[in-house]
Amino acid sequence: MRKENVGLKEERRIYTVSDLTEDIKVLLENTFPEAWVEGEVSNFTQSQAGHIYFSLKDAKSSLRCVFFKGANSGLKFKLQDGQQLIAFGRITLYAPSGQYQFNIQRLEPKGVGALQIAFQQLKEKLQKEGFFDEARKKKLPLLPLVVGVVTSPVGAAIRDILNILKRRAPFVKIILIPVKVQGEGSAEEIAQAIQDFNKYKEADVLIVGRGGGSMEDLWAFNEEPVARAIYNSKIPVISAVGHEIDWTISDFTADLRAPTPSAAAELVVAGKEELTRQIGHLLAVCAASIANKIKNSGKELERLRGAYVLKYPQNFIQVYVQRIDDYSRRQEQKIRHIVEINRHRFVNSIEKLHVLSPLNILSRGYSITFKLPALEVASDATELEIGDKVETRLNLGSFISEVISKSEKPAVGTAQCAVPTKK
Repeated sequence: MRKENVGLKEERRIYTVSDLTEDIKVLLENTFPEAWVEGEVSNFTQSQAGHIYFSLKDAKSSLRCVFFKGANSGLKFKLQDGQQLIAFGRITLYAPSGQYQFNIQRLEPKGVGALQIAFQQLKEKLQKEGFFDEARKKKLPLLPLVVGVVTSPVGAAIRDILNILKRRAPFVKIILIPVKVQGEGSAEEIAQAIQDFNKYKEADVLIVGRGGGSMEDLWAFNEEPVARAIYNSKIPVISAVGHEIDWTISDFTADLRAPTPSAAAELVVAGKEELTRQIGHLLAVCAASIANKIKNSGKELERLRGAYVLKYPQNFIQVYVQRIDDYSRRQEQKIRHIVEINRHRFVNSIEKLHVLSPLNILSRGYSITFKLPALEVASDATELEIGDKVETRLNLGSFISEVISKSEKPAVGTAQCAVPTKK
């Protein structure tokens, strides 16, 4: 700020923009230190850093608002345009733009509570993702041998679960992963416990829950991490939160909802009674079947006692002996017939061979000449040369001779041979 003298005129006070803005800021913030403001949300945005910006408006005016991350981290419901809200905060002036704004410290929905809005918003979101579909829900095992429990180690819930399971199914092993069931960080602990059970696969069924309380007390079971852990669990999950009138997001997501932790324990061993009933039914069916079988067998025995085969067993055997004799005679006749037919065929074949045999031809005065030393049959005089030795085979015996002359004419001729010795 500076002063100027201009003749006799009154001094002028000239501000810099920053000075004037600072004075307005002080005046504005001191005049309205804190206030409650009601209005409708519009122009909602959220920065990457987590700060929220929007305007609260009514029919005539609009108020620029800022809701910093440190203050909005505990907000249970999701902000969106059109909501009617009641905001608590103070008026501040943002110097870089010279605009005043409402710095919110606390935010509540008008009419319906914040937790109820948050509950409805998460329920609608998860329902769209299929978390509550009955088709994906798993059936409880008929008779689990290991029951996993996710709850507080000091509450009434764990005592009720232990008492009922020990009384109704003392053979069942119980594994407890102790967790906080309300307050900051409780939802994360519950979700992690469910994930641990699935990681180590030591339980047949899980009970997740706690005793009754206000909506704020039960809120951990309305958190998205718990719902997702239940949804992703490969082990069937029973949700047992609060009293019968209390419903949580966990109840909608779980494979089965129990109104109380005690009821959850009873549901776990309900299969024992069902199994006992089924065994009793099967025993009755087996007894009736055996009795009926014995009765029918007795009737069959009486029928067989009067049967011909049992009265005259020797006659029955003699009939089969006669049948065997008949079969033997028939087979013998068939064999003789086959042998006779084959004998005739053999004799006929022998006769044919005898007619065609070269030895038979020799017996009629013919001979066969072989050229030595290869013993090749000489059927033509052209195959022989003067001086060749030949063997002539007769019907009885043979002799070796030497060719001294030959004739190659096709007419009947002679070959003159010297005959040394006869074999």
